[in-house]
Amino acid sequence: MRTVFHVDVNSAFLSWSAVKRLHEDPGALDLRTIPSAVGGDEETRHGIITAKSVPAKKYGIRTAMTVAEALRLCPTLVLVQADFETYRKYSRQFIAILKKYTDLVEQASIDEAYMDVTGTEDLYRGFETEEWGFPLSLAHQIRNEIKTTLGFTVNIGVSTNKLLAKMASDFEKPDRVHTLYPDEIPQKMWPLPVGELFGCGQQTAEKLRSYGIRTIGEAAATDERFLKQILGEKAGAYIWNSANGLSDSPVESVREEAKSVSNETTLAKDIVDANFNKTAPGLLHELSESVARRLRKAGLYGGTVVVSVKTSDFHRKSRQMPLSAPTDSAPVIEEAAGRLLRELCYGEGAGHPAVRTGEAGGAAPSAISFNTAGSGGAFGEGLGVRLVGVGVTNLDHGENRQMNIFDYKEKTAEQKKLDAMEDYVNAKFGAGTIKRGL
Repeated sequence: MRTVFHVDVNSAFLSWSAVKRLHEDPGALDLRTIPSAVGGDEETRHGIITAKSVPAKKYGIRTAMTVAEALRLCPTLVLVQADFETYRKYSRQFIAILKKYTDLVEQASIDEAYMDVTGTEDLYRGFETEEWGFPLSLAHQIRNEIKTTLGFTVNIGVSTNKLLAKMASDFEKPDRVHTLYPDEIPQKMWPLPVGELFGCGQQTAEKLRSYGIRTIGEAAATDERFLKQILGEKAGAYIWNSANGLSDSPVESVREEAKSVSNETTLAKDIVDANFNKTAPGLLHELSESVARRLRKAGLYGGTVVVSVKTSDFHRKSRQMPLSAPTDSAPVIEEAAGRLLRELCYGEGAGHPAVRTGEAGGAAPSAISFNTAGSGGAFGEGLGVRLVGVGVTNLDHGENRQMNIFDYKEKTAEQKKLDAMEDYVNAKFGAGTIKRGL
């Protein structure tokens, strides 16, 4: 029996903005005590809400809601801009406290982490009280230290595996410790809507509801074979196991370094010459965005872009292109991937610009045309493309990046903020909640 904690900062961005504000001006109003939110611009009424206070929640304000809608619900809502430098600082301090108690700390995101404290009963016996024995005594000690030392609150879920600990930490907030042991599942977890099961996305929840499976308990009681039939082998098994509280994923303090990051998709209809320009750009856009998000989440940069395809005769082919500098930028990956896919489909040289067209009078080029050597590549062999993959290799943590004033692709500070905001929202509310325009 393991003892696992999931520690989650309550309304992290708002809490950290509030703490910084109070440090700078102890007499300032605490944002957590009034209707307030992080994100968007009050004057332009643009953007979305990424964190809100408990008083704001009472007005019906939700994360991912537009600023315009939030201000209609609460005209007195106080909006503050995101400050990722501050957020990273408090995140580091938060994780440092957790690591005082165990080496087995796995940071899941900027504001949450798992801890494995199995076998530390004797070490922390001194924290026990008449009210709390181990491990709740340790959970309350950690919760109180974070609150006293750093000035913000956390929820801590306690259980025997990561899944149940995560579910427990999402119970009543803020500043609470909750348990969800296997014998508590029927009472505490099974009555919840199936969409609240960790890892059950919106589309999966809708699919389950369409079959009359509305609660986690109903999913747990459903035949696993039926779930696999309607959701697919992997997703069906995950939902059944998770609904029954089964998970053997360890808390990993050190992750094995990835050698590459990639994503691929099999198409419902083959890409051929006739539909290439209609199908390929959007597909490469989605794949490149996915790869870039994963790079940023891992703090990695890729030095080489790789595109692979599976042709209609089920053979795989691939090409790669080294970059001038390692990157985690989706547009940079997308541009390189576009050239590589053209060469795989049309032949050697097809991915390089052939003629630039511009406006009369020496205006800047408005479009780029490409060589399309129809006699080469998959299309030249009379084959279509049924699968496309985009990836990056030669990974590092940024130590090989050299700033180049002539590199127009280098991300601006504003772009980095947008990337961080996009990653946070998609991590919290599911991939695709917000997307970069094509």
